[in-house]
Amino acid sequence: MRILLIEDDQEVANYLSQGLQEAAYVVDYAADGQQGLQKATHEHYDVMIIDRLLPYLDGLSIIKTVRAAGNQTPILVLSALTQVDERVRGLREGGDDYLTKPFALNELLARLEALQRRRATTTETTLHVGQLAMDLLTREVQRGGLPIDLQPREFRLLEYLMRHADQVVTRTMLLEEVWGYHFDPQTNVIDVHISRLRSKIDKNFETPMLHTIRGAGYTLRASD
Repeated sequence: MRILLIEDDQEVANYLSQGLQEAAYVVDYAADGQQGLQKATHEHYDVMIIDRLLPYLDGLSIIKTVRAAGNQTPILVLSALTQVDERVRGLREGGDDYLTKPFALNELLARLEALQRRRATTTETTLHVGQLAMDLLTREVQRGGLPIDLQPREFRLLEYLMRHADQVVTRTMLLEEVWGYHFDPQTNVIDVHISRLRSKIDKNFETPMLHTIRGAGYTLRASD
C-alpha cells in the first residue's frame, strides 16, 4: 500500500515514516502544503495522511482541492487542534478520519487499516482489461478463464498496468509506483519482472497484451 504523508514536523515525519515502512507501507513524503498538493493531485496513493497546519498551504485546503478534483482516496487528518469544532471541520471538508496529536503509532496503524477496509466495500474490487481479470480481494488473476499465478511484486506490477491500460507507462513511473524508488537503482529489475509477467499473461495465447514501447516504456492492451 502506498501512502502520501504530508507533515512539516521533521521529527514526527521521521517517526511515522519509519513506523509505516516497518508495517510494510511504501511512504512518499512532503514537508509543506504546496509540495503535498502537487503529489496528491499528480500521483496515485492508497491513503493520504495530512497534517492540519502546514507551511504555504494548510491541510484543509489540500483536502478541499483533492476532493473537488474527484479524488476519493481515504484521508487521515493529523492535528494538534483538539477542539471538537476543528475535528468536525476536518471531516466536513473531506477528511475520512481525524487523529489528534500526540498519538500512538499503533492507533494510527489501526485507523489506516479501518480506512482500507471501508474503501474496499465502496470501490471496485475487480479490474478487467479484455480477457484479463484481477480480483483485488482474493488476489486471483485470470485470462480467458485460465488462472495465472503471480508473485506479490508481479501482482502489483500488473495491477498498475491494468489501471493504466492503453497508456504508455514509463520506467520512472514503475520505479516510483511499484517499487517505491525515487531514483534509478541502475538495475534490470523492471526488465526481469516485465519478462516474467509477459511469460505468464501472454503464454498460450495467440495475441499478446503486454507490449514494450521502445524508448518510452510499456503498455497493456486488450487482445480482443
